[in-house]
Amino acid sequence: MKQVVEIRTYTLKAGLGQQFHHIMQEQALPLLRATATDVVAAGPSLHTADSYLLIRAYQSIEQRDRSQDEFYSSAAWLQGPRAAVMACIDSYNTAVLAADEVLLSSLRKVGQLT
Repeated sequence: MKQVVEIRTYTLKAGLGQQFHHIMQEQALPLLRATATDVVAAGPSLHTADSYLLIRAYQSIEQRDRSQDEFYSSAAWLQGPRAAVMACIDSYNTAVLAADEVLLSSLRKVGQLT
């Protein structure tokens, strides 16, 4: 079965990579998982300390849109780690593509290495 995979890369403000990673691991990712978001992988990029990667899987584009609308407008996000996360980000890019279970499985293995 095909799914939709979102790959988001963050360029962080200089020197904030460790802080961002801590906020993501301790606050943001648990919130995402609590809303049943399939976090495939998340962690620092290997090429620079000031880059970060977040990969999420969804059943469809529509489900991605609904899920993100609900999450990013939630009190848990807005009153929780949002300000700290945003303070670390210089910019980000998002790519969305179709993926099968083979690709998802491979991406999950990558996520275990970070």
